[in-house]
Formats: sequence, C-alpha cells, structure tokens
Amino acid sequence: MRIGEIAALVGVTPRAVRHYHHLGLLPEPLRRANGYREYSFRDAVLLARIRRLTELGLGLDEVRDVLADDEGRELAEVLEELDEDLGRQEVAIRERRARIAALLAEARAGRLAADGPVSPELTGLLAGIGQMPDSPMAVKDREILTLLDTVIPEEERSRLLGMLHGMAEHAGAVYGLLDALADAEPDDPRVARAAAALAAVLPDELGAQLPAEGAGGLADVFFADLAPAQSAAVRRAVELVAERREGTT
Repeated sequence: MRIGEIAALVGVTPRAVRHYHHLGLLPEPLRRANGYREYSFRDAVLLARIRRLTELGLGLDEVRDVLADDEGRELAEVLEELDEDLGRQEVAIRERRARIAALLAEARAGRLAADGPVSPELTGLLAGIGQMPDSPMAVKDREILTLLDTVIPEEERSRLLGMLHGMAEHAGAVYGLLDALADAEPDDPRVARAAAALAAVLPDELGAQLPAEGAGGLADVFFADLAPAQSAAVRRAVELVAERREGTT
C-alpha cells in the first residue's frame, strides 16, 4: 500500500502518517525502487492502534509509552490517569456551566456588567458604581476593581470586595470631589477636602492595605493613571487612615 492508501484505510491523513513517522510512533516501511513507501498489513494494524489511542484522548508521548510496553501495563496506567483527568475536567465544566448560567440570568434581567464577566461579589458592587456613568473616577474605579477581580486569589477577593460594599452609598460624593481635581495642581485646597472625604469612607483595614505610590506593580500603574492632584488626594487619604488607626490603638 502507498501512504495515501493506508491513510484512507485507517481513516487518518497522509500528513498524520508522516507525523507519526517523524515522532517514531510508526516505523518507516521499506521503500520501493522508485523511493515510494510500501506499507504492509502490520503497518496498518499499528496505525489503527495509534488512531484508537489518540481518540481516547492520549497525547502522542503517552501513545509512545503505550506502544513501547508489550504487556499492556503502561496502557492501564495511562488510562487510569486519563480517567482521573477527565473527571477533573467534568467538575470544571460543571462549575463553568453553573457560572455561565448565572451570567445568562443576569444578562436576561439586564443586570450584566458591561465589563463582565466578573465574580458575583463584584457584580453587586459595580451595580452601584454603574449609576454614575458620567464620572471619570467611577470609570477608573470600575477598571481597577475588574482587574483586581481577575488577578487576586478568590479568598482575598471576597474579603476585599466585602469591605468595599460599605463604601458604595458614599461613592458618588467622593467621585465628584476627585473628578473636580482632574485639572488642578497638587497644592490645590480641594485636595485636602477630597482626601478627607475618601478617608472617611475607607475602612481602616482596607486603607492600611492600600500600597503607597512607588511600591511598584499595580500601585504604580494606578497612580500613574491619575491626575497629579487626584494622586495627591488618594495618597493623603491613605495617610489619614493610617493616622486614624494609630489613634485607636
């Protein structure tokens, strides 16, 4: 048989056959005088086995291990590992479908966040911020919260967002004060007023955990996105929270 014939017989492509040769899964057959490969019945049997193993979900390295073990012990071990892996995938798929179902319910009710999908904890928090679409600081806040929702561990995320929920009702006034500083200088008197308002709604625990400008990473990215006067107000708010904590200890 020629390569096209054995490929058609087994139900694979000639390209796959050549790939199996390249990987050493299927030995190179004898060649005719004209240089064409001549495949035997035994080659077809082996190629069919490779196809069956790959259809089970085995990777080609695992197929090589199976083919190298004449007594079949390796196949049993690989199949056990594959079964365990499929079990984990089933659990993950069920969890993803449950999450998607919840998002679909939010979307059908018109409550899905525009920058979703986000965690259920953040969905409620963003709903309040979303009532201030004209506030540039509200937009920045949504963006940073959405980023944090993605990059921080689930346990930490739940704790952090839980602390922020109490701030939602006061967010409008604070955003307005910070928005007004967009074109101001850092020594503008309004900086102190905005800092005091922000510090008043920041929980002590959260304020103590906010990284200072220059700490690197996400903190520097956040401060770089603020106007100078806004950055000064946020920095001063963190200082006020720290002073408040010291005064209560």
